Amino acid sequence: MSNQKLVIIDTGCANLASVRMAFERLGVSPTVSREAADIRAADKLILPGVGTAVAAMRNLNERELVPLIREARQPLLGFCLGMQMLAQASEETMDESAELPCLGIIPGKIKLMEVGKLRLPHMGWNQIEHDERHPLLKGIPSGSYFYFVHSYALEVTQATLARCDYGVPFTAIAHQDNVFGAQFHPERSGAAGARLLQNFLEL
Repeated sequence: MSNQKLVIIDTGCANLASVRMAFERLGVSPTVSREAADIRAADKLILPGVGTAVAAMRNLNERELVPLIREARQPLLGFCLGMQMLAQASEETMDESAELPCLGIIPGKIKLMEVGKLRLPHMGWNQIEHDERHPLLKGIPSGSYFYFVHSYALEVTQATLARCDYGVPFTAIAHQDNVFGAQFHPERSGAAGARLLQNFLEL
C-alpha cells in the first residue's frame, strides 16, 4: 500500500499541508500536483477544498483540471468543498437565480442547508449514520463522529453511502462508480477520519 502513487490535486483552494500530513501518518507520501501527467499516472486521487464553490470551480477551470477529473478512472476521494465540486450543480453562487455547474460526477445538487434556528455554518463534531457494508466504511460503526465545517450540503440521493443530520438530513458520504465524496474533514476527524483514509487507500 505504501508504494502506491497517491496524488493530491492542487486545486488552489485547500489546506494541502494538513491533508498531506494525514496520509504521511498512514505511511504514504503523497504527491501534490496539478499536472496532467501526475494525475493520469496516479493510483488514487484526492480532491480537497475549502472556501466557496464559485472560487473553487474557477480555479479548476483555470488550471484545466475539469476534464482530467471527469475522465479519471482510478479511485478518487473529494472532501468538504472537494465533495461539493463533484456534484451536478451548487446553489452557492453570486446570482440567486442561477446555479453553478460543478463537475457533474455525483448525482444531486448542493443546497444551502435549511436548519431553522440552528446556526450556520454547521461547525464541529457530528455523527454519521449508515447501514452499508461498503469497504470505505470498514471499521467505522454507524454513529461515529466526524468534524464538519459547511453551510451547503448535498441532498440525500441514491449516491448516499452515509448521512448526517443538522436540522435537515444531508449526505455525509457519497459514492458513484470510482468516485467518493465526504462532506466532513477526515484529516481533522481523529481515529475515525484516519480509518476512512486508510480504507480508501485499501480500495
